Amino acid sequence: MKLDAARDFLACQYCGTMHFPDPNPDGVRVLDELVEQQCPRCSEVPGQEAALVRASIAGDRVLYCQRCHGLLIEMEVFLAVIEEMRSRQSSSEYAGRQPDWDDLDRRTKCPKCGVQMDTHPYAGPGNVIIDTCENCSLNWLDYGELQRIVRAPDARYVMAIDEDERLKARADG
Repeated sequence: MKLDAARDFLACQYCGTMHFPDPNPDGVRVLDELVEQQCPRCSEVPGQEAALVRASIAGDRVLYCQRCHGLLIEMEVFLAVIEEMRSRQSSSEYAGRQPDWDDLDRRTKCPKCGVQMDTHPYAGPGNVIIDTCENCSLNWLDYGELQRIVRAPDARYVMAIDEDERLKARADG
């Protein structure tokens, strides 16, 4: 079976049968096609290297590590994926937690160019530390970080709550 370049399914070259992999619990549809890049987390341990595979989230292509479940995602795609996943959320309930500030000390090499990625708190909601390669326009997310970002209220949600509270205070007072 071969991955269709523009779609999220595998097709048999001989009989034309299509296989649509089910998304895993994180919403990642693993497409099983290996790429040249190695997982930056797994490759930190000698002998534990793991090739990334093609995958998709919310219809957009990403690279995925089947061992540690990390994601390599283009910056341009990153925001679109967050927006799409948030639109599918049934509630905005979020139990926030502080990021592990020790993660700022990690050194991650970009799987594409090999340059050290910038490790920083994600500027949007979610309280996660992400790794970014500005040269390649890529973000690396460890397992669970995308879900924490998606479940966190965004600025519009927070502003709507603030406005509702102001209106209620005026009505009460």
